[in-house]
Parts: sequence; structure tokens; C-alpha cells
Amino acid sequence: MVTIDLITGFLGSGKTTFIKHYAKYLMDQGMNIGILENDFGAVNVDMLLLQELMGDKCELEMIAGGCDRETHRRRFRTKLIAMGMCGYDRVLVEPSGVYDVDEFFDVLRDEPLDRWYQIGNVITVVNAKLESELSDMSEYLLASEAAHAGAVVLSRAEEATEEEIKATITHLNRALEKVSCGRRLDQEIIRKGSLALTDEDFAKLQQCGYVQENYQKMDFTEENSFDTVYVMERQMPVEKILAGMKKIFVDPSCGAVFRIKGFMQEENGSWIEVNATRHELKKQPIKEGQEILIVIGEGLQEAAIRKYLS
Repeated sequence: MVTIDLITGFLGSGKTTFIKHYAKYLMDQGMNIGILENDFGAVNVDMLLLQELMGDKCELEMIAGGCDRETHRRRFRTKLIAMGMCGYDRVLVEPSGVYDVDEFFDVLRDEPLDRWYQIGNVITVVNAKLESELSDMSEYLLASEAAHAGAVVLSRAEEATEEEIKATITHLNRALEKVSCGRRLDQEIIRKGSLALTDEDFAKLQQCGYVQENYQKMDFTEENSFDTVYVMERQMPVEKILAGMKKIFVDPSCGAVFRIKGFMQEENGSWIEVNATRHELKKQPIKEGQEILIVIGEGLQEAAIRKYLS
């Protein structure tokens, strides 16, 4: 049977960065791996960030969203069936940051997947500088992802103070309590960012397993789901767009914006990757990209957002 790991985490938590390092570790151990990017309701920008992993020991697959949840689940199942025939030693699944972890377990219990795959680990990536206030739906997703985790990695821990790390752990456990989950996290938490993880850390993560927990479920409907706005054409220069991103997070007319990610091409033809949250805006060079920015949040107002980004 093929071992399958779920790498989960809330929007902008650093899942993709973690996967790059975890996958490299597994390949160094001689494993052939497949990575399934699974992004409900969004163009899958993260695939471009993993391209450097592709080679004899690693293949990338993706599920494009933009449809209802049931159709997306069927696509997820179909893709896993195809990947089960490729001779992988391990498959890493990165869901979107908006994902009920129990859906993952449910799909793997279906025929014939239950005969082909065994669940290895659930690794949850959480920003060490987690926001103190989240919506009810965001709190639920945070809790559902952490409830099943064999290990929790605190991304960007090197940038956080001890007080911020303690506040994040307290927040995690508060979210678990809020959904009536009996679990509390402590020893399972690795207080290191992805860049600081050693081979010894990855060896432990490779064997961390998962936990079956019960908690109060939240139903997802169009009314309480996240919104996504895509900006694929722009007229403004890059610097003006970057300045506009910062304004979007504090402009209530745009809605509650959680994350802006994507790529832009500069005047000299080079590409940059952009990843912004309310507290930080990161940009870095990337070999290739596509002209797209994705805004994710709740109650988004597209017209107001486009004033800043196009």
C-alpha cells in the first residue's frame, strides 16, 4: 500500500514551503513521491512554487477548483485512483487552506482507495504569529486541521517572540475547546519554522502519525464559505499594486481579506511571487509565473478590491 500524508494548515500558514523541504528530505531517503495540490475554488498558484521538485523521484498533480464541493471531491478521488497506479512510495496531499480534514479521511475509506492507500501522517502547519481574532468559520477550520495532527509545525517561528508563540499555542487549544474537542496540544508542537528543521526533525515528522478526534462539525454553505476574487489583468505598476495590497487589508469596503497571493511580472521581464496577509507582505523572485493575483476572504467586494489591484 502507498503511504499518504496530509499536509494541512490555514490560509497563508506556509504549507507549500514546508512541503518543498519535506519532499526533498523524503527524496534524499530514496523515495519516489507524488504531490497532489488540491485547491478548492481557486486557480492553483502553489503548483508553480513546487516545479523545482519535479524529476525522476517526484511528480506533481493538481486538482483545479471553481466548482461545487461534491464535484471537487469526485475529482480528488479520481486523481488519487490514478496516482495509486504510479508506483509511489509516498503521496503528499496539500489541500487548500479552506478544508475540513474529515473529508480527506472519508475519501480514503472509499473503494478502491482503502485497498491502495494507508494514512501515514497528518502534519499541520500553523503560523507562529497567528492572528488573535478570527471568524467563527476560520476558528473551526483551524481546530479541525489541528485536531487530527500527529505533529504541528510552527512556521516562521524564527520571526516570532516567545510571547507570540505562547499566544498561538493558547489560541490553537482555545479553538479546539470551542468545537468541543477534548484534545489539547503541547508536545506535538514543533517550535521551528520550515527553514530551521533538521533531518532529525523530518525523521520524526515522517513517523508522527495522526489522531482520530471527535468535535462539533460546522456545515459549509455558500453563505458561510470563503470568497475568492481573481485579478488576471492589471494596468498599474508593481509598486503601486504592492501599496494597494496593504490598503485592502484595512479598507472595510473590500470585505474581510485574509490573504492575497500570486505572481506579477516586473518591467524588466522578471517574475516575483507575492504572499500577503494583514501583518506582512512578502515578495521574492521566481523563475516563471503567470499574471494573476488571488484575494481570499469573507464577504469580499470585488469592485472595491479591483480599485487597488488593476
